[in-house]
Amino acid sequence: MVEVTLWGSLGAVAGGKSKVEIEAKDIRELFRKLAEQYPGLEPLIDKGIAVAIDGTIYRDTWSKELPQGSEIFLLPRLAGG
Repeated sequence: MVEVTLWGSLGAVAGGKSKVEIEAKDIRELFRKLAEQYPGLEPLIDKGIAVAIDGTIYRDTWSKELPQGSEIFLLPRLAGG
């Protein structure tokens, strides 16, 4: 079980929760389980979400393991130019 902080608009889409606990071994499983529990997150996951694990940001590295006790943040994709 890992605790995940949902940053910005992600928390609003997850029913106003800023933190959730999920049983997941890697980023791929985390995204799958989040989409199952909070269907509103699926379109945002499809657009691209960055995952920060202990301060290091991972993008498109879905096989990265989620160490127990780590600080995990999900950040929505930033748009602009």
